[in-house]
Amino acid sequence: MEARQQSGQGMSEYIIITALIAVAGIGVFAAFGDTISSQAAAMAREMAGQDGGAQVQQAESNSQTAATRSSEEGTLQNYTEQN
Repeated sequence: MEARQQSGQGMSEYIIITALIAVAGIGVFAAFGDTISSQAAAMAREMAGQDGGAQVQQAESNSQTAATRSSEEGTLQNYTEQN
């Protein structure tokens, strides 16, 4: 009986760790937004044997836009423009 409880406890811990990793991954995708999504799309197309060049260019464009926006000062007057 005790071995069965330990097995269940181990599975519960595994599920919790997996859920935390999934939430962290979602957070990374949300934080980096369009750039990382375009890069993931490019990798998926390349692995499928298709050309991912357009997605790579889109990722570069998104990263340049993000760099420009990050250098802008955020105030309450321009809050809606930034979001």
